[in-house]
Amino acid sequence: MRTWPEHITDRIAVETHFGRSGIKCFSDRPADLNAMLADAVSANPDGEALVCDDLRLTYREVESKVEAVSAGLAELGLGQGDRIALLLANGPEFLIVLLAGLRIGAIAVPINVREQKPELQHILDDCGAAVLVHDADTADKLPDPETTPALRHRVSVGGTVAGSRGYDSLSATGARKAPAQVGEEDTAVILYTSGTTGRPKGAMLTHLNIIHSAMHFELCMELGKNERSLLSVPASHVTGLVATLFTMLRTAGCSVIMRAFKAEDFLALAAREKVTQTLMVPAMYNLFLLRCTVSDYDLSNWRIGGYGGAPMAESTIRELTEKLPNLVLMNAYGATELTSPATILPPGLGAERADSIGIAVPCGDIRIVDAQGEDTATDVPGEMWIKGPMVVPGYWNNPEKTAQEFQDGYWKSGDVGSRDAQGFIRLHDRAKDMIIRGGYNIYSAEVENTLTAHPAVMECAAIGQPDPVLGEKLHVFVCSSDPALDADAVRAHCAAGLADYKTPDFVTFCDEPLPRNANGKVVKKVLRDLVETGT
Repeated sequence: MRTWPEHITDRIAVETHFGRSGIKCFSDRPADLNAMLADAVSANPDGEALVCDDLRLTYREVESKVEAVSAGLAELGLGQGDRIALLLANGPEFLIVLLAGLRIGAIAVPINVREQKPELQHILDDCGAAVLVHDADTADKLPDPETTPALRHRVSVGGTVAGSRGYDSLSATGARKAPAQVGEEDTAVILYTSGTTGRPKGAMLTHLNIIHSAMHFELCMELGKNERSLLSVPASHVTGLVATLFTMLRTAGCSVIMRAFKAEDFLALAAREKVTQTLMVPAMYNLFLLRCTVSDYDLSNWRIGGYGGAPMAESTIRELTEKLPNLVLMNAYGATELTSPATILPPGLGAERADSIGIAVPCGDIRIVDAQGEDTATDVPGEMWIKGPMVVPGYWNNPEKTAQEFQDGYWKSGDVGSRDAQGFIRLHDRAKDMIIRGGYNIYSAEVENTLTAHPAVMECAAIGQPDPVLGEKLHVFVCSSDPALDADAVRAHCAAGLADYKTPDFVTFCDEPLPRNANGKVVKKVLRDLVETGT
């Protein structure tokens, strides 16, 4: 049975957290995320903490900015437990406001800038955000002030917006207080993830959760001093937030921030900044292999190439191994509810174990269970149930969904996997009908709920269509009462209420009702077969 080295497992003790007993935890962890920042400043005060465009900030400079912004937030009346929504693209302000909020004991709520007004309205209402810090160019899709009575302040970054104060006004010059006293089981971040009902749920990431995930990346990827990680996925996503920003904070390394991914720019930036580690979706690796001549760039410092969010084709692994022989490819399987990783492929097995998502992280416990909740035999598929200090305690303001998806300390992932005799796990399917388009999760029910609200749509179904670059694209089947309804109208209807990546790539109109089984459920395998055969 493959396990992690003793120098990692020797640091583990069994504890009780969130009312769950038998949780394996690192005994030498920081007390909270504020302490983790303090440790980084102490270890590397003059080392680079953040690089974005022409801006370079040391850890000492980051700490100073965080102190100033936290004082500004406090002057607005914000404090322990208040929710601070961040509608910010990748940039230095994201990290500064995030850490400043944690410093006063507040809860950060990162939101993808691609979300549209209805989704923003739901998230802001559900979490009861007291302040929204947003990019100026998102102003046109912000909910009207009268619809968000709990939202006391709006702060604009990068320009003037009516009804929002400028970001510079947050930097207070008065006396700065010590970080708030927080417990490690306190919620630090709420990340909204769509469920099978189509309504986004707010996963509560605690200080304990985030610290353990950062330590899992640190130890399993063998990260040390002077690491430089390139943030090329959204910071508002659990991967960018934890695998890059908080992991670099844990190692006192540098986060090199890319505002938006472009293949050529990615390689140029990785070479110029001597990047050592990344974690991206396979589509990003595919794009630079397709569009760039990799040998034109000095990537000799790039040591760890993590990937997740979708399977990586064996042909991609072979090409990366050939063109970047020093790059160690490591699959990492996770989810928002897992604060990112639950499994990691140990170093050096990228090609040999290309079909595996790795083994359970050191503090993780994974069961593969059948429909009755009993453990399956070796190599027999079942649903993956996952336990550990990285598993969130539940969903914000949603005890019903928490009770449904968490049992006996385990999160029921809905993903179907199997484990071989050596402990390596293979992911077979996504039982929740989730579509992964370029690393973005799209739940079919969310798209279907939006489409069925159209007066001309009688029924519909959404599936993933395989794509060599993005992994999957979104294909919807629509039965309509209006023969004039066309694909452009379907896309426009979705775009008005959903993030742009949830807009269908393909639309098929059906003359007959959708195929259903005896229980009345749409049989999506039939639809996938139609796509595959082109009929």
